[in-house]
Amino acid sequence: MKHQEAAQEIIKAVGGTNNINSVYHCVTRLRFDLKDNDKVDNGSLNKLDKVMGTNVSGDQFQVIIGNDVSKVFDAMVKEHPAIQQSTENKEPKSDKKQNVVLKIFETIAGVFAPMLPAITAAGMLKGLLALFVSVGWMSAGTDTYRILSAIGDGVFHYLPLLIAVSAARKFGSNPFVAIALGTALMYPDMTTLLSSGESVGFLGIPVTAVSYASSVIPILLAVWLMSYVEKWVDRVVPAALKLLLVPLITLLVMVPVTLIAIGPLGTFVGSGLSGGINWLLNEGGLIAGIVLGGAMALIIMTGMHYALVPIILSNIATLGFDKFLPLTFISNMGQAGATLGVFFRAKDKKLKTVALSTSFTALMGVTEPAMYGVNMKYKKPFAAAMIGSAVGGGFALAFGAKAYVLAGNGGLPGLPSLIGQTFWYSFGGMILAFVVGTIMSTIFGIKEEEGDAEALAQFSPGASSVPAKVASNDAASVNVDDMGAPTPTSDAVAVAPMTGKAIPLQEVNDPTFGDELMGKGVAFVPTVGELVSPVTGTIMNVFKTKHAIVVRSDNGMELLIHVGINTVKLRGQYFDAHVATGARVQAGDKLLTFELAEIAKEYDITTAMVVTNTADYKQVLPVKLGEITMGEDVLKSEI
Repeated sequence: MKHQEAAQEIIKAVGGTNNINSVYHCVTRLRFDLKDNDKVDNGSLNKLDKVMGTNVSGDQFQVIIGNDVSKVFDAMVKEHPAIQQSTENKEPKSDKKQNVVLKIFETIAGVFAPMLPAITAAGMLKGLLALFVSVGWMSAGTDTYRILSAIGDGVFHYLPLLIAVSAARKFGSNPFVAIALGTALMYPDMTTLLSSGESVGFLGIPVTAVSYASSVIPILLAVWLMSYVEKWVDRVVPAALKLLLVPLITLLVMVPVTLIAIGPLGTFVGSGLSGGINWLLNEGGLIAGIVLGGAMALIIMTGMHYALVPIILSNIATLGFDKFLPLTFISNMGQAGATLGVFFRAKDKKLKTVALSTSFTALMGVTEPAMYGVNMKYKKPFAAAMIGSAVGGGFALAFGAKAYVLAGNGGLPGLPSLIGQTFWYSFGGMILAFVVGTIMSTIFGIKEEEGDAEALAQFSPGASSVPAKVASNDAASVNVDDMGAPTPTSDAVAVAPMTGKAIPLQEVNDPTFGDELMGKGVAFVPTVGELVSPVTGTIMNVFKTKHAIVVRSDNGMELLIHVGINTVKLRGQYFDAHVATGARVQAGDKLLTFELAEIAKEYDITTAMVVTNTADYKQVLPVKLGEITMGEDVLKSEI
């Protein structure tokens, strides 16, 4: 599926543009602020091959894309630019009670996620500079170093300005007025005044000396309050004077209020939060590492790790290090190791390939493909990943592991952020998480679902699908070659096994059938939940999940009939089989009944009928396409 098509389908599935207040993306997810989450069609979303899964954090609806998220996002806003961080015409959400804490975390995450590319780029550069200096590749006193250092340090020094822009977009205020507020706080003469050590006042009201460079919470609170002030001023000022008076009054109110009250309050709040978490990380040691390391995957799943970015940045700015960041690296290694364990235990070749590739992706710092595509799907590997992360986290914090810059990548490419006195403790925790995750996942094993890839493999073109007992019971009606595989004896015609619409097999939205990997044939969009035999012959297999049947005609044509796409996941729900493997049937005999309406709520009901021994025929051609009734001739195979 192309990115443009995926973008359109995602917008449609989340309720259309009218249901979207705003959307942005992080490394792997589209993050929607929707007017009504109940309008989301999760079934349609999860069918899209670009979508790995969905998640709800607070009121934020997340669509997990993976590495292509930026391309899907760009395609989305190219067609509908108004949905990107739109703040106009927001309708109130439902009256459901909202968790205040989750709402605050979601808001903070919404402010910081769009900024992460700039922050992580600067952090990575700072980490690399530290590496180059430590190995002697560069001297800290050179002009080159100072210029590169300015690139890395500039973002963090002027961080309040970045926060001002992002927060203004989040809270619905003018981003340029927000920048003006931030520049006033960081104006050189203001910085000199506040750092002079002398008492400072505004209209007789004392101003507390606070340094706003690299600060986080003060500007966040200031822009939040500014959004209300600006909107109130906008309501009371005449239209002809809005352009002049609204920004002027807003700044005249907000700059003094920030200096007098919000700045000191924000500094106090930020120091309190950082102090509390740092106390836990410092005093908790081994126990804190085990608990937080094991739970890190759950924190990442909800997206709440973004809400900790202000604390991490504050720690790095004030202390020169942060103890929480190493745990994110360790958690990623646990996920990578658990997925590698799936690779060792899986029997299905496709699953082994997916497990190995997503393990490598997790090592590179992007865990969603491994977490959602493999580990959570099979459950036991996810538990193994948490155990590995707990062991690694306990080791790292027991020895006081630290990160020294925010690199933004929690995998091997982000290692420069850990370079410092505790590097080997952090790296050791990562190795432990990976190794323990791999071992535990290998020990736990997985219960592979009876998936289409594995179950259909025995009916691939050129393979015999005749069980030994069936072949012997039906030996009189077929010829068998030296390898035991039946050989067709003549041309064969199959009738439509269901009522509905016959379509070319290439139109099936599944490459296994659409690309004719299983053989040639025809497909149906049924209107009645009943499947009959297309030929007179023998039932070669009734799948345990009852969503598919293989029947072989008396003259040697083998037909696989597969009801719906991915309906194996229903595990037989909504299906009833009326025949068993080995049964003799006449064309038109009832094979299956199924609850069409219920299945169609979650899955594509398109049904494929494939000649699995296509190679034995000169050609296999549909006889009729379009509206069709069961029993009509629909497919012909010619020797």
